[in-house]
Amino acid sequence: MKNKSRRGFFAKFGFGLASLSIFPNLVTMAKKKLSKLSGDEIFFTTGFKTAEVDAHSALLWTRLCAQPKPQPIRHQREETVFRHPIGFDDEMPIAEMDGAVKGVSGMVRARLVQNGKSLVSDWYPATEENDFTVQIPFENLKTDTGYQITWEAKSESTEELFQSKGFFRTAPDPSLPKPIQLVTSTCQYFWSYDHAERGFDTYDSMGKLKPDFFVHTGDYVYYDKPGPLAKNKALARHKWHAMDSWQALVDFYKNTPIYMLKDDHDLLKDDVYPSSGTYGELTFEDGLQIWKENAPIRDKPYRTFRWGKDLQIWLVEGREFRSPNPIPDSPDKTIWGREQRRWFEKTVNDSDATFKILFSPTPVVGPDRENKSDNHANDSFETEGNWLRDFLSAQKNTFVVNGDRHWQYVSVDKKTGLMEFGSGPVSDAHAQGWDQEDEREEHRFLRVKGGFLGIKVERKSGIPEITFTHFDTLGNEVHEEKVRG
Repeated sequence: MKNKSRRGFFAKFGFGLASLSIFPNLVTMAKKKLSKLSGDEIFFTTGFKTAEVDAHSALLWTRLCAQPKPQPIRHQREETVFRHPIGFDDEMPIAEMDGAVKGVSGMVRARLVQNGKSLVSDWYPATEENDFTVQIPFENLKTDTGYQITWEAKSESTEELFQSKGFFRTAPDPSLPKPIQLVTSTCQYFWSYDHAERGFDTYDSMGKLKPDFFVHTGDYVYYDKPGPLAKNKALARHKWHAMDSWQALVDFYKNTPIYMLKDDHDLLKDDVYPSSGTYGELTFEDGLQIWKENAPIRDKPYRTFRWGKDLQIWLVEGREFRSPNPIPDSPDKTIWGREQRRWFEKTVNDSDATFKILFSPTPVVGPDRENKSDNHANDSFETEGNWLRDFLSAQKNTFVVNGDRHWQYVSVDKKTGLMEFGSGPVSDAHAQGWDQEDEREEHRFLRVKGGFLGIKVERKSGIPEITFTHFDTLGNEVHEEKVRG
């Protein structure tokens, strides 16, 4: 069955010129319009993100684009897991690839408006060196306050402004209880899309909950899956353009702040560690550069954020500091590194939040497949895994939410009682890796399908409560766990 097409403006316009060749005036007008699009006009085709939001600051990201829509989907897909494209030519010009979006140089700024008062950033250059991406920080924002965002861009040859609009709300005061709704998901491969026009159902379903923020726990793109295999910087950057230009993602991020974690596939290749070698021409350092271009993060890749009196989250880094996977386990073998471990212990011990959530790109509890050797639920990192599970379980009302696994689950560690929630992949086409009938002692819930996890923190009759709800891709509830503080 043929896919629906994301019809690019240029494709439609080219057809129009051919059909209007007997009308000289219309042709002249069309040529002028096409000339303008090729040089002066700027688009926010890959959207924008509001990131790293806390009670007083936010970091805004966008990319300036030269075309109003991505290149249309032309390839059919295999009817198997992941839905790889059929007959994809990695040597074709990137500008012609499915989902491609050309960038364009220019200047961009952001304007925040609250109660008629504006905060306006400086103008920032979008250059080819950084793939036409720009990150704009805002400080000294008001606590628990909604801000309207207006992005403004202009080319180097004109003062005409091109705009895009959105909204976000800053985090509540840490001393005050406030209801919080967040969502989280993981593992999204471009060709596992649900619709060739919008992309993934999960993003539209998450948006209906009107979440305060979203945590993506890694594998935002897949460099090492076909369509194309991203074995150089240009192809790796294309993966981000194609993913971010899905309309479901563009619409979702207009009103939902994001916190991003990386894992192996959106850094370099499967189970990567710093000394594991290149992927084609793409190096570990290249992967870090491209990640930093597309994932707005202020400083260190591990950080913590407070959302009111009752919730604090920790976002950790699992690739940059890890030991090689194949070496024998020992007290020195690590995924996190010593500095991150010290930071994590201190910040968790210092926190007085009612509920604490560790967002990890990989599992901590599992169970995982016996042949895996990449995470804290595997024997290959058992020593550090035992430390982490013991430490977390000693904290009151502390939970793990993990990415990386392509199925949804809730599990409880048999030794410590630590509870872990696997959100599952963003689409059903990406679900695999576990047998639905293999329900083990640790499992409280198991579903080998895609979707997302919703987390709600609120007070009922003055008592704090946290609810973890697994949803399918269409937003239907499939499992729920409640814990009172």
